[in-house]
Amino acid sequence: MSLKTFFILISMTLCGSLGGYFLKRASSNLNSLKTLILNKYIYIGGLFYCLGAILNIALLRYIPYSLVLPLNSITYIWTLLLAYFLLGERIGKYKLFGILCIVVGVFFLTI
Repeated sequence: MSLKTFFILISMTLCGSLGGYFLKRASSNLNSLKTLILNKYIYIGGLFYCLGAILNIALLRYIPYSLVLPLNSITYIWTLLLAYFLLGERIGKYKLFGILCIVVGVFFLTI
């Protein structure tokens, strides 16, 4: 995997995770349809999801589909880090074990 491809992959997975983070932020202030429409976090989250999808399409040019889809699991690593550092969520031993399984799986997929 080239450095360019690696950068696209990391950017794609980070965008997917940031999309979820901003939608989580948006969910804390949804009382009506009006607050939904006026909530800036909905749009930021949607923008990150769209950017991630565009990068996913670009990545398919360089990596086979059968590899791109499993590598999307890197998004869960970013999600765990964002949840811990930005949302103050706890990371238990089962979550750490899950992340370890993802890292091992990605390693085996890419060799």
